[in-house]
Amino acid sequence: MKHISHALIMAAGRGARMMPITENIPKAMVAHRGSTLIAIGISRIRKHIENVHITVGHKKAMLAQHVISHDVASIFNTEGKGNAWWVYHSLLRHLDEPVFVLTCDNVTEIDFERLAADYFEKNSPPCMVVPVSPVAGLDGDFIVKDGPIVRELSRTTERHSNLYCSGIQILNPAAINAVTSPTEDFYQLWRQLIEKQMLLCSDVLPHKWFAVDSIEQLQRLALDTDDHEQSLKVAV
Repeated sequence: MKHISHALIMAAGRGARMMPITENIPKAMVAHRGSTLIAIGISRIRKHIENVHITVGHKKAMLAQHVISHDVASIFNTEGKGNAWWVYHSLLRHLDEPVFVLTCDNVTEIDFERLAADYFEKNSPPCMVVPVSPVAGLDGDFIVKDGPIVRELSRTTERHSNLYCSGIQILNPAAINAVTSPTEDFYQLWRQLIEKQMLLCSDVLPHKWFAVDSIEQLQRLALDTDDHEQSLKVAV
């Protein structure tokens, strides 16, 4: 079976909504379950994908040192750049194979083997977004699609869709560079692919997904995790 060998975690953001925590540490290093958000993400991904790359920006030296200790494949400084800058301007732009992409604040459990199989069964598109069911209290863009082809991403089309765009995706940097104009913003990148009918939506949803964008959401994640672990203990 075909295999995805590369993943990238975007961790360059300032985490302004998580102040004052992020005054002293980057958002990716916020503590969770005795570790950090990004360390847990790296550990989960590396069970399935050997090469994990990281983008850094805010407090980049601190974060770079942290992820180096977790043996990542490479680190890209994207400070002051948009979230899609690396697709067109880093060394990864030459990579003609799929890259699993997510942000450091995505806490997810997903069947990587099923997701990879779905991507290859869809003929390895330039980009395939991973949908999630809407979560109460979390904002997101609704996916309007025709079969696997994404027609629209919008926050105002709830009546037409029951799927969120999670921000998780599989993309081929070389293929994207071949069919789009350089942009620093993923919304602009996706818009170009939508116009060409080249943005696809996966049929595989995560078993669990949560995005941590504020202190309140971090507290909610901690409570949900404690409740889940307690339920497992009771079940045993």
